[in-house]
Amino acid sequence: MLPQLPAAQAAAVPCESVAQWWPRHRAIAGEHAETIHQAIVGGFVADRVGWAFASGYQAALRALFPDAPADRLCAFCVTEADGNSPKAIRSCLSKSGDAWTLDGAKRWTTLGPDGALFFVAARDEAASAERPAIRLVRVSSGAPGLTIESMPPTRFVPEIPHARLKFEGLKLQDADLLPGDGYDEYVKPFRTVEDIHVQAAVLAYLMREAQRLAWPEHWIERLSALLAAFSTLSNMPPAHAEAHVALAGALAIGAGLVGESEEFWSKSAADAAALRWRRDRELLQVASKARDLRTQRAWERLRKTP
Repeated sequence: MLPQLPAAQAAAVPCESVAQWWPRHRAIAGEHAETIHQAIVGGFVADRVGWAFASGYQAALRALFPDAPADRLCAFCVTEADGNSPKAIRSCLSKSGDAWTLDGAKRWTTLGPDGALFFVAARDEAASAERPAIRLVRVSSGAPGLTIESMPPTRFVPEIPHARLKFEGLKLQDADLLPGDGYDEYVKPFRTVEDIHVQAAVLAYLMREAQRLAWPEHWIERLSALLAAFSTLSNMPPAHAEAHVALAGALAIGAGLVGESEEFWSKSAADAAALRWRRDRELLQVASKARDLRTQRAWERLRKTP
């Protein structure tokens, strides 16, 4: 069941900073146990795409890491200078006695400067062979040996801060390492989980704007159906090919609705939200090539299934 998105709440409270947004999102998360509902409601009450994205991102992290503390911003740290494939991950873990040491660097850490708990993908040096063995570790923003460097604002959704991280002799214990293969069990599923939650959040933001600006009801009806589809997708195993094919279809339908919305936005061209939308809509195209490749591989797996 979808959370209620009443037209009476279509006037969002302005929000200018992470410090203003975070308590609102925490309150939403406290009221809605399902992470997809946290994303949708967070998007609906957002006054801009950036905060819708932030709510979707945090909800996706809670879907993947349900034990993450409710009072901490979290960030997923995978990408390095050469990318985010296992071979590109050069941050390394080494063990001496009962302690682990983390060295390396990450770039493009979302919400990194704001006191986050970082989930960091790193190479287990002792276990790596031809294929790097990737582990996931928890690193607190105040850990000795961690340097956080804020990055300049991005061209779109500039309200969302990003940071570079550097690890120098950072000490960890066994309890800081998550179980299992860090790449197959966390990095790969997160791409799917994040797409579902962030897309749902941004579409819910458009739902609120559609009600505020009195867009056509037939458009809102189709958007409501699509949000219900994303809610169902959030319950599908993120590693299944069927989930990837269905997600590709939902994303394509969403792209069509977003394309139609441009005509509606043009009728409110001077509206502050319309100006921000023109600046921020590029967010929806990020990682489009990776999505296409994921869908292609999903079809290949389905065609091989007897």
